Amino acid sequence: MKPTRNLTALYYRLSRDDELQGESNSIATQRMMLRRYAEQNHFNIVDEYADDGYSGTNFERPSFKRMISDIENGKINCVITKDLSRLGRNYLLTGQYIELFFPAHNVRYIAVDNGVDSENQQSSEFTPFLNIINEWYARDISKKVKRALYTRNENGAHYGAYAPLGYIKDPDKKGHLLIDAETRWIVEKIFGLAVQGRGAASITRILTEEKVPTPGWLNYQRYGTFANHFADAPPEKAHAWTIAIVKEILKSETYIGNSVHNRQTNISFKDKRKVRKSESDWWRVENTHEAIISKEDFQTVQGMIASRRRKQKDGTTQIFSGLVKCADCGWSLAYGVNRQNKNPYGYYRCSKYGQGLRQCSMHYIRYDVLYAYVLSRLQYWFNEAQQNESQLLQRLLKSSDSERSSARKKAASELKKAQKRQAEIDALFARMYEDRMAGKITEHNFSMLSDKYQTEQETLAQTIDSLQQQLAQGTQESADAEKWIALIKQYTAPTELTAELLNALIEKILVHEASKDENGNRVQKVEIFYRFIGKID
Repeated sequence: MKPTRNLTALYYRLSRDDELQGESNSIATQRMMLRRYAEQNHFNIVDEYADDGYSGTNFERPSFKRMISDIENGKINCVITKDLSRLGRNYLLTGQYIELFFPAHNVRYIAVDNGVDSENQQSSEFTPFLNIINEWYARDISKKVKRALYTRNENGAHYGAYAPLGYIKDPDKKGHLLIDAETRWIVEKIFGLAVQGRGAASITRILTEEKVPTPGWLNYQRYGTFANHFADAPPEKAHAWTIAIVKEILKSETYIGNSVHNRQTNISFKDKRKVRKSESDWWRVENTHEAIISKEDFQTVQGMIASRRRKQKDGTTQIFSGLVKCADCGWSLAYGVNRQNKNPYGYYRCSKYGQGLRQCSMHYIRYDVLYAYVLSRLQYWFNEAQQNESQLLQRLLKSSDSERSSARKKAASELKKAQKRQAEIDALFARMYEDRMAGKITEHNFSMLSDKYQTEQETLAQTIDSLQQQLAQGTQESADAEKWIALIKQYTAPTELTAELLNALIEKILVHEASKDENGNRVQKVEIFYRFIGKID
């Protein structure tokens, strides 16, 4: 009888990929097999270690690390696995344990199915090759999983653990989202505040003060998730919004009906740490579910986020930052302070000119001059909105309307002509077909005329579609004007400018180069483009 081998560890591992192979690799199967092997060969089992759901390329497994610790403490001097892949699928690290760590700690290693036993030199000669094969297998599985994910994401499916705020998972269609009637108002409130010019910090404060429930709290209430955060938490935890959550919602294309995937990936199939991918590598599928927010409002908010006010070194915030542009080159105007006088003052100048390349002119304007002009225009339009809203609507529609009106009349005339010609060609085709059937024209002439008229039909169809869109723009202009009036009426008569006010009402401010009039006075043109309606001053 062979002597009993003491201090033996049985190690089992199963990953999600291994589960696809069926019962042969299950933890229960591995345990039954290794216990029988240990009993038949008189090994004394000290402990068993099982990692269920862990990849072989990852050696940060809890039971594996516990086993290594027991080896280092002298509790284990023999390790048995079903095969080499159970120990690991990373060629280098698996080899380090088998060829360096185990021998250094006088540990015998046995992989039953592979016939590997470290006490048998001949059986161990093929171990490195088997480890390479196991790594190839892991690499191949990783590629297949990525391809499967790509195919699934190409269809815009959502397979996250939870549906985003404002949505629920469709019970009848896996991967599809439905609008949640109970929570969509929260998303609409967040974007509504953002369109008004509120920043993420301001929105967070409002949501918290009004005790709006957070996405995490809603999931806890519905599904019992995040119990470790909410089970014994104080009541205010239910509406403890953070700026990060608000920013994530404001930037998510989910709310305009798009599905965006592949925003992050693992470093490699061996290293599961996440890295963020470039936006150009994202997988974006449009219109995969019903939108909560209009694309127009979403783009407005993205523009506001991009031009959010930044603080200067002295702690002050330049409320015009990101809004003031050079009328000639389109670059932003940079803010500066003139400290040479007894009374320092701020000013703006073209940043392209300021780079020293002199590729543009200075476009210099004092901060206080710009401030006074913009404030006066906003005060004017606010008073107009309060006094006679309907009259203001008509003014907005007529502002710079001569060109638009002329263009619309021309488009309507061209549309009428195109539609008339389209009807004529339809009639011509009918007559041509009758003539061909009656033998009045040859097959050659019929084919030649058909090609000619088909080409003209395609051109006319494109022209009619373009003209119809152009005419429909008039309806959109009316809706935009109404939206801007409603927006400006939300503010009380402004006595000062704030970043929030400017960001809500103004899209950009163009500053032209100053000139001198016939009397030597400095004259400068400043154009304000308001959100939704453009230039109306």
